[in-house]
Amino acid sequence: MIGTGRVWKLGDHVDTDAILPAKHLTTADPKVLATHCLEDTLPHFAAAVAVGDLLVAGENFGCGSSREHAPIALQAAGVSCVVAASFARIFYRNAINIGLAVLVCPAAARRAETGHTLEVDLASGTVANRTLGERYASEPYPPFLVELIAAGGLVPFTRQRLASSGFGGRRAAPNSPGRTEP
Repeated sequence: MIGTGRVWKLGDHVDTDAILPAKHLTTADPKVLATHCLEDTLPHFAAAVAVGDLLVAGENFGCGSSREHAPIALQAAGVSCVVAASFARIFYRNAINIGLAVLVCPAAARRAETGHTLEVDLASGTVANRTLGERYASEPYPPFLVELIAAGGLVPFTRQRLASSGFGGRRAAPNSPGRTEP
């Protein structure tokens, strides 16, 4: 489950430059990126978005360059999930890798409007538009992807998995100073 949030609606073919203008790629600081998120598309977005809000878009969301800055900016701004009719492949993978939930649900994307309230459940693949009283089905996330998003992305997920399997510690390379035998 991702939860419930207020909708910010965008159209089709929103590219990564619209999500985060390229002139702000001089930093990788998520807090700074968040302040410039969607600044040319929705100038008031960064100041008004609340933690847990959802972005809803049409076709081909996240097209353009393959940089991770765009999904990082959305996540750092407080967006909990992006629901779209379709995503650019690289944006989709980058979002999941950093722990930003993305869900393909054309019906929800078509019907939702800015200000509506949506409830998203990744495990069941459902989106409920509480404002309209409608429910939509999409492809559910497999359990490991639900865990990956809950962990905060690929790196934290992998660290948790390694730690729980006994391989979480750093090991010195063979023949290196400080190497201890098991």
